[in-house]
Amino acid sequence: MRGATIAAVIIVVVAVLVYGTFAGTYNRLVQANQQVNAAQADVETQLQRRFDLIPNLVESTKAVLIQERTVFEALATARTQYAGTRPGTPERVEAANQYQSAIARLLVIVENYPVLRSSETVQSLMRELASTENQVAYARRGYNAAVQAYDTMVQSFPTNLLASSFGFRPRPYFQAQPGSEQAPRVNLSVPAKP
Repeated sequence: MRGATIAAVIIVVVAVLVYGTFAGTYNRLVQANQQVNAAQADVETQLQRRFDLIPNLVESTKAVLIQERTVFEALATARTQYAGTRPGTPERVEAANQYQSAIARLLVIVENYPVLRSSETVQSLMRELASTENQVAYARRGYNAAVQAYDTMVQSFPTNLLASSFGFRPRPYFQAQPGSEQAPRVNLSVPAKP
């Protein structure tokens, strides 16, 4: 009888330890996943701030820059694509990258027009845009750090066994758009009248 009691106690202790290990690992995975979600929400908030700011800048510059219609169209198209995608999807990241590329072209245009550079409204909007771009970059760094910690956990043994059985999958990083290391080229020539 005494041997059966000891065996039962050992089995219960082992079961509690195994359960505690699995529960603790699962809870750490949930926490890391939630940190990625929070960081993603921070990025989304900053991107939305950027999307709300750009129309004001565009309206302030439109009268002078009628011939730069392609930049305004690129901004509108990217914003529409962004709004039509789910957060955290590769399509949404691509739309945000296209928008950023169009913003870079718009900034080059503004710098090349003295009338725009001297406008107080445009200058204020440009400062706000620069601040927003810094906040987007900061939020993306935070997101990528959270993804790195989460992905490391999801892909490390033995946590990966539990992660895969509960549907925890690696998350994508925000990456620079191909070609973003080069400054955009902008054609500032006015088309000839027919």
